[in-house]
Amino acid sequence: MDNNQSSTHYNRNPLVMTICPLELHHTEEICSWSYQDRYAIYNWPSWAQMQKDGIEFGDSVLRAAQYAAVIDDQHRLIGYAQFFPITGVTRLGLGLRPDLCGRGLGPTFIRLIAAEALRRKPENEIDLEVLAWNVRAVRAYEHAGFKITDTYTRSTPQGDYECYCMVYESGGN
Repeated sequence: MDNNQSSTHYNRNPLVMTICPLELHHTEEICSWSYQDRYAIYNWPSWAQMQKDGIEFGDSVLRAAQYAAVIDDQHRLIGYAQFFPITGVTRLGLGLRPDLCGRGLGPTFIRLIAAEALRRKPENEIDLEVLAWNVRAVRAYEHAGFKITDTYTRSTPQGDYECYCMVYESGGN
């Protein structure tokens, strides 16, 4: 699926983004990404560890069923998405390549993923969770058409954090 929507005013060099299956070479690359400072909470374990433990996209069945890659027109990995099924809901998990964060690509990237979730399960509500301190992500989600519907505490390996549940309003921005 291509996303040829016009870019935001922050993005003067829009990327063509396409969703495709998440392949092994993508997973290895994702595990090598290094988010800095507070964002390091989003770093994945090594690819070898993920395969050994069979967690998330390290599990080939889960990877095929729930994960997708987002690539550009040169077939370079831009990010990834998870489409986690909950009764009546598709919960999104996503990650943008660290060097692309903060460059205005977020809303286009997120709209593409939300559109794919609706294509896969048009009857489902689309939502996601985001750490409340991650204002950059919250703003990108809002610009993509998501609204905060709940606030709660979520336990993570790094401790307890305030978290927002945000729901996609497809007629939104």
